[in-house]
Amino acid sequence: MTSPWFLLTVAGLLEIGWALGLKYTQGFTRPLPSVLTILAMIASFYFLAQALKAIPVGTGYAVWTGIGTVGTAILGIVLFSESTALPRLFCIGLIVMGIAGLKLTSAA
Repeated sequence: MTSPWFLLTVAGLLEIGWALGLKYTQGFTRPLPSVLTILAMIASFYFLAQALKAIPVGTGYAVWTGIGTVGTAILGIVLFSESTALPRLFCIGLIVMGIAGLKLTSAA
């Protein structure tokens, strides 16, 4: 049996993929990036749903969005030269601490 936390991590990584994919779809006017983005969305929701069978919904949803937020923000810095201002990086760090805290305090 696959760990619900592993499934949740996969769902979060796929969320990063579809969030970044939205940039490349150019408003869903580019067919291949659009199809890949939609497939990543479906897969992300599927893995999230599987993880939520064992993880409380509040914890699971917060971790899923946290992984997506942090990953998308970091890749935005790397791929699109987005801001690396210290307050922004500090806030990303706070999200990481929140994800870790939810995992450490979860019963699942």
